[in-house]
Amino acid sequence: MELAQPITPAGQSHRVLLRMGWALVALLLQLLLGTLGFLYFGQEGTEPFDAFYMTAISITTVGYGEVVDLTHSDAGRLFAAFVSFAGFGTLTFIFSSLTVFFLETDLNEALRRRRMEKAILKLKDHYILCGFGRVGRNVATELIVTGHRFVAIEPNADELGRFLERQPGLLYIQGDASDDDLLLRADLAEARGLFAVTGDDSRNLMICLTARQLNPTVRIVARCHEMRNADKMRKAGADVVVSPDFTGGMSIASSMIRPHVASFFDEMLRSELNTRIEEVPVPEGWTPRRLSEFGRRSASHMLLGVRLDGHLELNPGDDFWLQPGQILLIMADAAGRQTLERRLAGLDSV
Repeated sequence: MELAQPITPAGQSHRVLLRMGWALVALLLQLLLGTLGFLYFGQEGTEPFDAFYMTAISITTVGYGEVVDLTHSDAGRLFAAFVSFAGFGTLTFIFSSLTVFFLETDLNEALRRRRMEKAILKLKDHYILCGFGRVGRNVATELIVTGHRFVAIEPNADELGRFLERQPGLLYIQGDASDDDLLLRADLAEARGLFAVTGDDSRNLMICLTARQLNPTVRIVARCHEMRNADKMRKAGADVVVSPDFTGGMSIASSMIRPHVASFFDEMLRSELNTRIEEVPVPEGWTPRRLSEFGRRSASHMLLGVRLDGHLELNPGDDFWLQPGQILLIMADAAGRQTLERRLAGLDSV
C-alpha cells in the first residue's frame, strides 16, 4: 500500500515550468520599471527606446555603451546598479531552470524506461499485446479488468498516450512488434500468450511468424480483416484467428435471434462485478479427488464444466474426479479466479 503520493516526472516538469513562468513575469516587470526609471533619472529629452535599451544592456551586462547619461545623478547610477544585479539574477535563474528542465526531462525518461524494462523482466505468464488501436485498447481493458498482466507494443505514441492518461501504470514498448528485439524485450520466452491485433493483416502475419519462431509454445491469437488471410495466419503460427467483422456480424444476428442469451453475455461484460467465464487448469501436483470433496460452487466461483483431452464435461456430477491436466470452466470475477488457483495450488485450504 502506498503511504504517500509520489511526485511524477510530469509533476516535476510542471513545477519547473511554473517557476520559469514567474521568472519571466519578473523579468518583464524589471524591463518596464527599468525603462520608467531611466526616463526619470536620465536627462531631459531621453527617448523611451533609449531608456528601454539602457535597461536591456544593464540586465544582460553586455555594456555596449550608455545611451542615457547618468554622470550627474548618483541616484541614477545606484538605480542602474540595482537593475543590473536584479536582472542578472533573474536571467541566471531562467537559464538554469531551462537547463534543469531539459536535463530532468531526459533523465526522467531514461529512468522511466529503465524501471519499465526491469518491471517487464520480472513478469512471468504474462501476455504481449501487439497493436494498441481501438481493438488493442479494448483487449487491454479486458486484461486489466480480469487481473491479467500484459505488455503493450505499439509504434504510435499517440495511441499509447491516450491510454496512459487513464492507466499510468501501463507497461509498454514503443516500436514495431514484428521486430525480434522488441518481442524479446517484452520477455516473450516467459509469456503465456501473444495478441497480434494491429489494423494491418500483413503486419499481424509477420508478428505471428516472428513470435512462433522465437517461442514455439506460446499461444497466439491474431486479428484478421480479410477472412481469406485466416489460413495464412494459421500457417504462420496463429493458434486462433479472429475477424472482428465476422464476430460482430454473428453478435448482431444473435441479438435478434436469441436476444436473452446475447443480453446475458453483454450484461456480464458490462457489469461492475466484472464476472467472466474463466478457465483454470488443474496443476500437475494436484491430488485427485471427487468433486463432492472440492465443491462445485463457492462464494468466489461457480463450476460450469471440465475439459480434458478435447472432451467437455458440462455440469459434472458430485462423483466426477478432478485430476491434473483438466481445465475447469468457471464463472467468477478476477478475485474468484485467483482464489480458485490458490486452492488448486495448495496455497489455501480446500
